[in-house]
Amino acid sequence: MRNVLTFLLSVLFFLSAIAQNDSISTDSTAVTETANSSETKRVYKFDVKEEIGPGIWRKMQKAFDEAEKWNADLILIHMNTYGGMVIHADSMRTKILNNEIPVWVFIDNNAASAGALISIACDSIYMRKGANIGAATVVNQTGEAMPDKYQSYMRSTMRSTAEAQGRNPDIAEAMVDESIKVAGVSDSGKVLTFTAIEAMEHGFCEGMHESVKEVLTENGYPEYELKTFEVTALETFIGWMVNPAISGILIMIIIGGIYFELQTPGVGFPLAAAVIAALLYFTPLYLEGLAENWEVILFLVGIALLAVEIFVLPGFGVAGIAGAAFIMASLILSLVGNVGFDFEFTMPSEIMVAFLTVMLSSVAGFFGSIYLAKKLLTTSALSSLVLSSVQNKEDGFIGVSTQESTLIGQAGVAATILRPAGKVVIDNETYDATALSGYIDKGEKIVVVKFETAQLFVRKA
Repeated sequence: MRNVLTFLLSVLFFLSAIAQNDSISTDSTAVTETANSSETKRVYKFDVKEEIGPGIWRKMQKAFDEAEKWNADLILIHMNTYGGMVIHADSMRTKILNNEIPVWVFIDNNAASAGALISIACDSIYMRKGANIGAATVVNQTGEAMPDKYQSYMRSTMRSTAEAQGRNPDIAEAMVDESIKVAGVSDSGKVLTFTAIEAMEHGFCEGMHESVKEVLTENGYPEYELKTFEVTALETFIGWMVNPAISGILIMIIIGGIYFELQTPGVGFPLAAAVIAALLYFTPLYLEGLAENWEVILFLVGIALLAVEIFVLPGFGVAGIAGAAFIMASLILSLVGNVGFDFEFTMPSEIMVAFLTVMLSSVAGFFGSIYLAKKLLTTSALSSLVLSSVQNKEDGFIGVSTQESTLIGQAGVAATILRPAGKVVIDNETYDATALSGYIDKGEKIVVVKFETAQLFVRKA
């Protein structure tokens, strides 16, 4: 078990190191366009064309770091998104506001909700004709508006962001709350959304253009070298592995593998499958920013407690229950977008989805392991794992003595705690015994109830 835990930690460290190196080597995967001139400026382009979440936030950090190392004169965000998670949008807008390199955004079609917040944080906003910006009300996964606690936070964030960039904070607030009226701008009682023309009229767009090239050449960058951040193979793999369906399958293998190994100790491959599935489950979530360090540690502690219960403390007591609870909690929390121990802005629906995913997958893994334990070990391919030889008395094999069956009905004393197995003393002789139900403390009087499978079964007298 110690080797398994060491292997798990080593692989997590190794894959994290790969991710670190990957962030440094983005230059080799970037696409570059060059215009030859002594006045050529460097423009680094980063695309935001997906749901705002931990993945795009992680990519943005890499892109901005690469832009800084490349000595870029400008970062251009090419945006088309309907929004996403507020907590990651807030991190992205903070990154933009604190960035020393100027950041522009070109809204290709949509900058809704979280996308509007990120856009307003940029130094300049450019939009394609027909594009939209606004509708920043915080909603849940079904599209229903969240309680005012969430709306209040978003209103304040939108307002402060607009103030930081010299834009009308009342208009930014009206993009969140339909009750906010702005004379001549929003008096319809609906959440504010601007078209490109309306955004220009009210200071939320510096110009309308049809392409990135047009944005740059008509706004002070006639000659430029353009480098585009591109997603690496590792990031593509991470995006695929954090899919809820894949996570559910991995949970089935983790739970099923552990239970299978407990039912058929020594087989080995179920435990190996569980370890590999755990690596494939936690590593992408960790790199994606969903699984926190303490959540991974919680899983490892749960495994350790189960090992203690199995190998040190026979039976299924506090350590076993705590271990199982820790494992389930870590699997659930790793799917939730909390930051550290802060769950204030984690939506209840997100926690419920994570809970159902883990519980249903665990139940499927549990019953699946029972089915496989019955079927696989009886197939010809795996029959070698099962003892099938017959030991006949005529060949010299002697069975276990049944003399202890004569002790049925006799009384004695528990020589050790029976939880449920232990030792008892009957007529000054010590025997191995198992408590028929519950635990029996050392020194308590017992009576032998039955003798089965070469084992005495006792109960409290």
